[in-house]
Amino acid sequence: MGLTLAEKILSQRAGKTVQAGELVVVEVDQVMVVDSIAGSFFKRLEQLQATPRHPEKVAIVIDHVAPAANVEVATAQKNIREWGAKYGCTVFDVGRGICHQVLIEERLALPGGIVLGSDSHSTTYGAVACFGTGMGATDIALAAASGRTWLRVPESVKVTFKGKLAAGATAKDAALEMVRVLSADGATYMSVEIHLEDGAEGLSRSERMTLANLTVEAGAKCGLVIPSGEILSEYPVPEWLYPDPDAVYINRVEIDLSTLTPRVSVPFYVDNVEPVEKVMGKKVDQVFVGTCTNGRLDDLHEVAEVLKGRRVAQGVRMLIIPASSQVLEAATADGTLLTLLQAGATLGTPGCGPCMGRHQGVLAPGEVCVSTSNRNFRGRMGAADAEIYLASPRVAAATAIAGFITTPERLEEVTA
Repeated sequence: MGLTLAEKILSQRAGKTVQAGELVVVEVDQVMVVDSIAGSFFKRLEQLQATPRHPEKVAIVIDHVAPAANVEVATAQKNIREWGAKYGCTVFDVGRGICHQVLIEERLALPGGIVLGSDSHSTTYGAVACFGTGMGATDIALAAASGRTWLRVPESVKVTFKGKLAAGATAKDAALEMVRVLSADGATYMSVEIHLEDGAEGLSRSERMTLANLTVEAGAKCGLVIPSGEILSEYPVPEWLYPDPDAVYINRVEIDLSTLTPRVSVPFYVDNVEPVEKVMGKKVDQVFVGTCTNGRLDDLHEVAEVLKGRRVAQGVRMLIIPASSQVLEAATADGTLLTLLQAGATLGTPGCGPCMGRHQGVLAPGEVCVSTSNRNFRGRMGAADAEIYLASPRVAAATAIAGFITTPERLEEVTA
């Protein structure tokens, strides 16, 4: 019986062939801790009377509330810096960017590796065929103390994307469609194994990150994109890092990218996905472009293309937050930021921003926001009755110009 990609990675680390359902203990390549969990992480290590076994494999990222929003948060972040210096662990401080973006930029997540993160969207590392998964403070602390973790080998769902993206469609639309088809719990504790075929192999690393990022919204333990295209030239990919032809999958899904149209996730569930036409004309108060899902350079390029020569509608706040300092620098160097500013957008410090409703763009009662993020649950970005519509950077940009939900293709007629 053949092995899936998740089974291949865990077999390599276990030193024996393992299959879905088995329990394994494996060495981890990186433990990632975010600022909002760091205090609990430190406490767990103290309770264990332990310190990081491999300090160089522990990274703490100050990104969820960066810069600090109050004295309590500032104090917690000061403790992070002092703790990191004491134990020799890397601290990516305010402004460096979002944890998942940073770990991939720093090449701390590599093909065939295992990365544990104290953030659910650690599935993002699967973009480079790295087994990335989110865990709570206790499991993260145990991994840091021992250098290992235990896992139940997940069953796998095979999602095949075929063809090239249709005009106007993006990887975000493909990711939302995947979540719609699988449903919010359709891949619970499974590996969503993403295959790119018949032209889809050309999807960039950034686009693969969007796909892997959103697998957790279907309940996935990890999301693994089969290496192809530019990934093969950018990374050392082991020959064994491919599923076997006779691998066993619990479910198979196929999505034709050439038939996709712009999608939007409607409040208050991520898998509540509809064509944009279904909500066209919905007035908005805020547009947010950023997060670990869509805050990369190509996303900002798409937004700038739509905004160029136009202005954000009166009464609409448009907040743009690059995913990392590298993205910010590149967008500055190529003139993208100037285009965004001239259109009336507001820029924020690289980080998570208002994604989880703790600072920088919190929504008031009754407000409506179009966001390029990954969650639209009640209260996610502020008030419990505020509405969040998840969309691509292109749809977000067009919406900011029109003042209501629309697409770039419809922008000329709605603003004429």
